[in-house]
Amino acid sequence: MARNRPEASPVPATPCIDDHVQPTKSNEMIHVPGNRVSPTEPLALRVRKGLTAATLLGAASGAWAVSDLPGGPAVRQLDLHPAVTRIASAQQDLHHMMMYICIVIFVAVFGVMFYSIFAHRKSKGAKAADFHESTTVEIVWTIVPFLIVIGMALPATKVVVAQKDTTNADLTIKATGMQWKWGYEYIKGDGEGIQFVSTLDASQRALSDAGTPQGDNYLLKVDNALVVPVDKKIRIITTANDVIHSFMVPAFGIKQDAIPGFVRDTWFRAEKIGDYYGQCVELCGKEHAYMPIHVKVLSAEDYAKWVDDKHKQMQALADDPNKVWTQDELIARGEKVYTANCAACHQPNGKGGGAIKALDGSAKVLSDDAKVQIDVLLNGQNNTMPPWKQILSDTEIAAVITYTKNHWSNKTGQTVQPAEVLAARK
Repeated sequence: MARNRPEASPVPATPCIDDHVQPTKSNEMIHVPGNRVSPTEPLALRVRKGLTAATLLGAASGAWAVSDLPGGPAVRQLDLHPAVTRIASAQQDLHHMMMYICIVIFVAVFGVMFYSIFAHRKSKGAKAADFHESTTVEIVWTIVPFLIVIGMALPATKVVVAQKDTTNADLTIKATGMQWKWGYEYIKGDGEGIQFVSTLDASQRALSDAGTPQGDNYLLKVDNALVVPVDKKIRIITTANDVIHSFMVPAFGIKQDAIPGFVRDTWFRAEKIGDYYGQCVELCGKEHAYMPIHVKVLSAEDYAKWVDDKHKQMQALADDPNKVWTQDELIARGEKVYTANCAACHQPNGKGGGAIKALDGSAKVLSDDAKVQIDVLLNGQNNTMPPWKQILSDTEIAAVITYTKNHWSNKTGQTVQPAEVLAARK
């Protein structure tokens, strides 16, 4: 036999976070855990409560488990990164020594201060001492701090000098910062002649745009990692094409600014094989967070194989600048070049933004004279766009120009061949 459900008591005026009452069609109240909601409450209040619940639910469902990333950031990390170079290890030792000295001084100074406050308070009948000077005390509090500073300065100077010794490098690599990627060029040593651009992997940008971060290496995965051999002294020469950047890999204990028009250098000798991560640590524009550094340390044998494979790959990708391409071929290749190198600033829709000029409808893009756009790509423009002549090949420049001239609302029908770019370089 069915039992009749008793009528619910009226909703109290005082809200209770432990109870949630929802109305039925007949305005009866059903008890559910949560906030009290009455059918007489204003609609705006009920909507606000619903949006709050939806926001919390979305935040909970959007969370993802994060673990320590070997060679990168760790969960709840309180200390410096685990060192894989002697310089980084020396920096950690120096950091700990300085911290212990500061802790001892802190405890001593505040210990004496609080002891004096409580032991010599007025309620205990303490009376202040009356004296004017003490030569002994003045000598002591001058000499002791001086010795402490010297004791801290000597090991610090030793570490700083060692950090700046970039002589006798086994491998020299030029790292060029640009918005928002790194260009690497192997200048001297095994691998000389290799050069490539390293940018945030497309999958990471897609995750960021969708608001669905995933993985321990979120926003640290790149398309081309910097590869170096283990136990070799690597000299990194830094510069920049546009604004100030900064090259930092915490596990190596290195950080060096990359300044347009200037050359700086640093070095490291990785003692462990593995993957190590860093970032540009100088605010360099709206996509500063999308400029990671990934260094892959290989054994001597694996590095030699990588160098050989890289040289073969570069030779295979090398194009004959005198080859005549069809417009469709250039547009297809130009789209890839644009996505990898241009879309971050000029936007996928070619509309640009802020100081970044739009390409869609641009007078220079629509110009019948292809030399106008070729000159911009080769030599840069107005300190807002870096030169690309050292980064892109003649074919890549011709392809991306052809792509922009025949994409969006730009329907010029024009085709630029690599030979035209080669002629403009001379």
